[in-house]
Amino acid sequence: MNKENKLIYEGKAKKIFAHEDPEKVIIEFKDDATAFNAMKKSKYEGKGKLNCMISKNIFKHLMSYDIPTHYINSSSDISFIGQKLEIIPLEVVVRNIAFGSICKQTNIKPGTKFDNPLIDYYLKNDELNDPLLTIDRIKLINVVKTQELFDINKITLKINEILSEFFLNIQLKLVDFKVEFGRNSSGHIVLGDEFSPDNCRLWDLKANNGKIKSLDKDLFRNDLGDLIEAYNEINTRIQNFISST
Repeated sequence: MNKENKLIYEGKAKKIFAHEDPEKVIIEFKDDATAFNAMKKSKYEGKGKLNCMISKNIFKHLMSYDIPTHYINSSSDISFIGQKLEIIPLEVVVRNIAFGSICKQTNIKPGTKFDNPLIDYYLKNDELNDPLLTIDRIKLINVVKTQELFDINKITLKINEILSEFFLNIQLKLVDFKVEFGRNSSGHIVLGDEFSPDNCRLWDLKANNGKIKSLDKDLFRNDLGDLIEAYNEINTRIQNFISST
């Protein structure tokens, strides 16, 4: 990336730059950490690089199973080139085990394993604090077509299936995760954003004390431990698994 690449958008954890090809963008990962709708903020040296490496490998793994993603190729240690997308303003959350907000909003006990993955949809809007949506409300605000929502649901469940097995291979339990989608220049639904410990919960299955050991952003949210150490552990396990297969 050179100095002439125009900054298109800056979010909490990433910057999006224009690419020489108008159908591509450069996604650069930041060292910033935020929680509770950016009410809690900090910066961790090396976090952007780790999240970038993890996301690249997760996207490439998903693409090997024919999951459409915006990832094209690597451009640096902290960035990659992706398809330029028209982002759909929905955050799609998959829950395999009850933890976090769902336990605060319901009488479901933390650690409850769902018989089937639960999918929640949230409106991507910081000013409204990303409210939970029903299917009827999604139709009412008209941010996505019915067929597109069906496709998103189908792709999301497939992602959950693929990554649950992937993380199990490296002794991690995929508790829940958030993904975002967009439309590419051909109008096709594509997985966008990132997939890193910033937007999923991963529990360490190597922990043998019977307690939950988080290797994700809960460490930052709840002041539970060293965020970089945990992210580095995830990245190392992924790299070792990839090199052995």
